[in-house]
Amino acid sequence: MGASEDDYNFVFKVVLIGESGVGKTNLLSRFTRNEFNHDSRTTIGVEFSTRTILVGDALVKAQIWDTAGLERYRAITSAYYRGAVGALLVFDITKHQTYDVVERWLKELYDHAEATIVVMLVGNKTDLAHSREVPTEEAKMYAENNGLLFLETSALDSTNVELAFETILRDIFNKVQKQKQKSPLDNVGNTVPLSAENPNATSASQPVQGKRACCLNL
Repeated sequence: MGASEDDYNFVFKVVLIGESGVGKTNLLSRFTRNEFNHDSRTTIGVEFSTRTILVGDALVKAQIWDTAGLERYRAITSAYYRGAVGALLVFDITKHQTYDVVERWLKELYDHAEATIVVMLVGNKTDLAHSREVPTEEAKMYAENNGLLFLETSALDSTNVELAFETILRDIFNKVQKQKQKSPLDNVGNTVPLSAENPNATSASQPVQGKRACCLNL
């Protein structure tokens, strides 16, 4: 599913949200670099990485943003959500308290992001199923009742990580295509002018220079 980082048709900004310690950073590194860090340290700032995959007949550059510790201080600003067309709301299946605050995170997301944003609820750390505190059916029902996609993952052993990102990117792509068919002459939903990174690409996020993870202070 991979492709060259310099060749793409769309740029989709996807944000990772949820409590500290649920595995957001490792989901990011597993998807974009196929890496897992057992001793993940908190970085204060905003970290993002990119990966280009084939969705349908188009090359989509996923620009994945991670709060990188800011959630501990409630310091996430509207700039983090700006231009996002997708969000993975992550909780730890072994810590019910990380699931209890999903509704608060969802409210914050909808307060700052576009109403058309595609959201997936992700129960992470299925490799620790013996310590599960959040039943799969409970989270799945919550997702269905709130119009969210849902999947359980393990960044440690890679279970469903590819599927999670590919599913949300495909859903975003399908929305863009439907909007194009309805209004071929108009800008598509969150779509902004052509990305500065690739003059031939249509960007559904604010273009940000750089292909590797970095930190920004917002």
